[in-house]
Amino acid sequence: MPLASFARDEDILSILRSCRSVAVVGCSPDPTRDSHAVARFLQSKGYRIIPVNPNATEILGEPSYPNLEAALAPVEVVDVFRRPEHVPGLVEEAVRVGATALWLQEGVVNVEAALRAREAGLTVVMDRCMLKEWNRFEEQLAAGHA
Repeated sequence: MPLASFARDEDILSILRSCRSVAVVGCSPDPTRDSHAVARFLQSKGYRIIPVNPNATEILGEPSYPNLEAALAPVEVVDVFRRPEHVPGLVEEAVRVGATALWLQEGVVNVEAALRAREAGLTVVMDRCMLKEWNRFEEQLAAGHA
């Protein structure tokens, strides 16, 4: 299955418009890391950030959780900043917590896991950056239409 089928504009816009809580798996407390910058950006746009990092207790003023299942807030989007081999387990966790979307950041590609997530009913975006995609669709998101 081509990667492009996991990066459809209508899926990206739907997630950015309708989902308000984003679990950032692999979110770093280090402000120089991409995961931190993306989480901070999403937070500035009104998204509820749920950091998932077993080595931190708080990131960006939010409690950090060791895994998705420990998160106390509802998770809509699972935004993954982990190596591709970790994605299958994260898909299973995302399904168990009732997430509606799986977003694999740039460079995170695992087609088999993405297909499993789709089969479970999640919308999947792969090998894309949420911050870059938000900026790409900023006018449509601000206007509230595609």
